[in-house]
This record gives sequence, structure tokens and C-alpha cells, in this order.
Amino acid sequence: MAPKSITGKLYVWRLRHIKRRQFVLILSVLVGIGSGLAAVALKNTLYYTNYFLTNGFSYHGIYYLYLAFPVIGIILTLLFIKFIVKDNISHGVSKVLYAISKSNSYIKAHNAFSSLVACTLTLGFGGSVGPEAPIVLSGSAIGSNLARIFRLDYKTRTLMIGCGAAGAISGIFEAPIAGAIFVLEILMLDLTTTTIIPLLIATVSASLVSFLLMGNEVLFSFTLNSPFILQHIPFFLLLGIFTGLVSVYFIRGSIVIENWLKKLSVPTRVFISGILLAVLIFAYPSLFGEGYTVLKSVINGHGEIIGNPSLFGPLKDNHWLFLLVIFGLILTKVVAMAVTQGSGGIGGTFAPSIFVGAICGFFFASFLNTIFGFNISLSNFSLVGMAGVMAGVMHAPLTAIFLIAEITGGYQLLTPLIIVSAMSYLTSHIFESHSIYARQLAARKELITHDKDKAVLFFMSSRQLIETNFTAIHPDATLGELVKVVARASRNVFPVVDADGNFDGIVMLDAIRQIMFDQSLYDVTYVKDVMSVPDCSIDPDDSVETVVQLFEQSDRYNLPVLKNGKYLGFISRAKVFSQYREMLRKFSED
Repeated sequence: MAPKSITGKLYVWRLRHIKRRQFVLILSVLVGIGSGLAAVALKNTLYYTNYFLTNGFSYHGIYYLYLAFPVIGIILTLLFIKFIVKDNISHGVSKVLYAISKSNSYIKAHNAFSSLVACTLTLGFGGSVGPEAPIVLSGSAIGSNLARIFRLDYKTRTLMIGCGAAGAISGIFEAPIAGAIFVLEILMLDLTTTTIIPLLIATVSASLVSFLLMGNEVLFSFTLNSPFILQHIPFFLLLGIFTGLVSVYFIRGSIVIENWLKKLSVPTRVFISGILLAVLIFAYPSLFGEGYTVLKSVINGHGEIIGNPSLFGPLKDNHWLFLLVIFGLILTKVVAMAVTQGSGGIGGTFAPSIFVGAICGFFFASFLNTIFGFNISLSNFSLVGMAGVMAGVMHAPLTAIFLIAEITGGYQLLTPLIIVSAMSYLTSHIFESHSIYARQLAARKELITHDKDKAVLFFMSSRQLIETNFTAIHPDATLGELVKVVARASRNVFPVVDADGNFDGIVMLDAIRQIMFDQSLYDVTYVKDVMSVPDCSIDPDDSVETVVQLFEQSDRYNLPVLKNGKYLGFISRAKVFSQYREMLRKFSED
């Protein structure tokens, strides 16, 4: 016998010495540590790459060289993907959702590092995206592959993916609660004790790793200096509606621009993207990179730094121009993000949604202060605006609430965060039923949902339910020939199929019971005289949810499966129910 591999030996040792529940907790610690280390690595590489390129950043002279950096980063990213990775690694969170829904929770091992390298090339060179989606993909890949090594089942692999994603968010923001909630809302894991405990262990592990290696240095943090004022609640309600509408623009605008760019050849795409990014960054230098440094200045009341003074002049002296420039930044940030991603850059929408949200809150408060003479806190509305756009774009209001609460070091703004996040989510949901991560997956019917019934049906395949032990008969066969077929058959339904395999109808045993023993009819009665045509049929590519709906609409226990009119078999109610119960056991908790 050939010696077992190292992974095989580990698997056998684990089965003998560690119970499953204990092992899941141990694995969640390892996944949390791995995703925390990945977050630290990405933070450092982004910082030093950006520092090397932008040290001495100025609006004059050599500043114009920086207009070329983003397109250089995109070109390097494309070369890295084409010649080294040789796989699609864009849209990290969407890829994780796809893996859970369609790839049995398997994520390729290279995703543990490839998205980090590609993100460093894109974002470190000034691409207008965020690092969160690549780090989520990296953490999820760590969880998926550790679970694969130990041959864990689908449910546990999915949980480990969740632990990796939660650890990634926790490690990069040092926000363990937001990391766990992100997984529950975005990756749509069930909220049970068997899922929440491993998630929390992973997020705490990742957060501790990040803290021990980086201290308090996170991508974005802010200390509150203004209290929440109860009388401002109506303004927060309006801000929630405003950020919800901006979220719709964010989702639709980014998808339209990306899809348009993907229709172009790669050289044309990169050329157009380079020109657009150069123009946008020239007008708004704050679009260079993820923009967290700029956000801190804006939240502290220095909004005049967002535009190029050589283009717009001193903004402090012209309030109307100031408001117009701020609103322009809201619109152009979405364009810059979409252009970066659509041209081949690797990054996420997490940071851009935070950026746009902060600018929305700053614009809204500045507008009220300028027009109506109010004295509204710019910093508070900027912070709450972050949560509003996050909730509307990602359809994750709880993640938005707790992330902003954690990065501000307290819950003083909890009430306005809840109000704005809820209003933004409700407003966005009117126009967009899915988040930016899930929209295109849902359109392709490749998205699992929180609804356990629908989730179980999603994983069932219509082709696997087809039964072929039904005896077919030709429409021109006589009743006598049909009786001989009935005598040998094990089913009481007989498909009527011509010589070319075309389906004509069915003969039910109950329909011929009264005449099948009348031998005088054997040679004068034909199958086509006693058959019936079902009122509906199933395509083998139909989802099982569609099959269930067809059974609910009809009173039949068996429905024919046809492809372009050709008979393939039947699907029965009993088969669907039996398969459903088997799949449900895989989703049920131990």
C-alpha cells in the first residue's frame, strides 16, 4: 500500500483525536490568524508602495507625473493576472458568493495571495478602489482551503469561508463585531450558535494579530468630538433618503460603466481608462487611491482640499462653488472606481462606498449650514453618511452601523447611525432588490439566499431528478400492443413518443383501465386515441424552484421533461420531496 500523504495523515489523526465541534473552533482560530496576517501584509505593502510613489505629493510641478501612475498600476495588474495568475480574480466578494452558491464552497488556493498582489499594484499606484474585497477573497480562500485539506463537508467549508471573510474585515479595520455581521449579512450565513461562535473567534483572532503587529494603525479611524443632538433627527432622516438615492446611482452607474468597458478590446479599454482617470484625478486629487487620508481631513472640516486649487481656485471664498465641487466628487468617485475596475484593476467597492458616504454627509451638512444658516456638525454627518451609503450599496445596514461605531471608538452616534442606515437601505431597496455584490449573480440565477427553503432548492439539480424507467410507446401502436407494454411496466404512466423521440403525450393507466380487457378493441383502438397532453412540461435546465412551482400549479404527480420537444424522462413529486429532505439534512445543524 502506498504511504498516505501528509494531508491524509492529518485527516486521519484529526478524526481519531479531535471531535468535529472542537476542531471547527480550532480551525476558526487558524483562519482568523491567517486572514489577520493577510490584512497586515496588505496594509504594509499598500502603505510602502503608495509612500514610495507619492512622497512629496504636490499640486504643482512633478504632481502631473502622478496622473500616469494609476494606468501604470492597471497595466502591471493585467500583466500579473495574464502571465502569472492566469485566472479571473476581480470582484472578490462576488467571487466568494459565487463559490458558496455554485462551486460547492471551493476557492482556488492562489486566491489566498494573488488578489493581495494585484490589489497592491492597482491601489498602491493610485487606482480609485478599496482593499477590502481583495482581502475578503484572500481570507475566504484561506478558510476554504484549510477546510478542504481536512476534508470537511460543504456546510463547514462555507463556515470557514465566513470565518476568513470576517477575519479579513476585522483585521483591516480592527472591528471584530462588524466583521462577523458582514458575513451574516453579505455572505448570508445563518445566525446560529454553531456559526456565530466560530465567526467571533476568527474576528477576535484576526483583530489581535492586526493589533499586535500594527498597533492602532488601521485603514481608517476617527475620534468623535461632537455630541449627537436630538433635534437633528429630521435631518438624519433626510440624509438617509439622500444616501439611499446616491447608493442607487452608485450601483447602477458602476455596473453600466464596467459593462461598457468590458465590451472594448484590452488596449482600447486601458487607453480610455487611463485618459479618464488622469482627467478625474487632475480635477480631484482626492480620487488618487482609496482616499482615507483625504476623508480624515474632510471630516475635520477641511473640505477645500478635495479639488485642485489650480482648477477651482480658493473654494473657501465661494460657498456655491464649494458645494458644486463637493457634489461633483460624489459623482466622479463612482466613475473613477468603475473605470479602475472595468479596465482590469483589482479592488473593491467597500472603501469607495465609505468615501462617497462621507462626502455625501459632508455635502448635506454644508448645504444646510450654507442655505439655512444651521450649525450642523460636519464630522458627525460625514461619519453617519458613510454608514448610509454602505447600507444602501451593500444592503448591509447592520454592518454599516457597527463598523462606523467601532472605527469611531464608541456608540455615541448609534441612534443616527440606525436612522440613516435603515432609511438608506429602504430607499435603495425600492430600486435595487440586490446589493452591488449580488446584483449580477442574481440576474444569472447564481446566488444563494437567506431563505433556507430556497437555498436547498437552489442546490438541487433538475437533471439529477429525472427518472427514465418509464416505458415509452409509439402513438400509432394499437391498444393490444399497449396492454403488452402495461403488463411489463413498473410505472402507471406511459410516455407517447414517435420514432424521432418527439414527445406527443402520455397514457395514464387509469384512463385505459375500463377498456384494456376488451379484446375487441385491441386492433381498432390506437394509443393516440387514448393519450392525453399534459398542460405543462419541464425543461432540464429549469431550476428546481421552477419545478416545484409547476407541481403546485398542476394536480399531477409526474411531469414530462422535454428538451426542444424531445422526451427525456419524468420528474415526480416524490423524487423532488425525497431529494429535498436529503439536501435539507446537509443544511440543518448538527
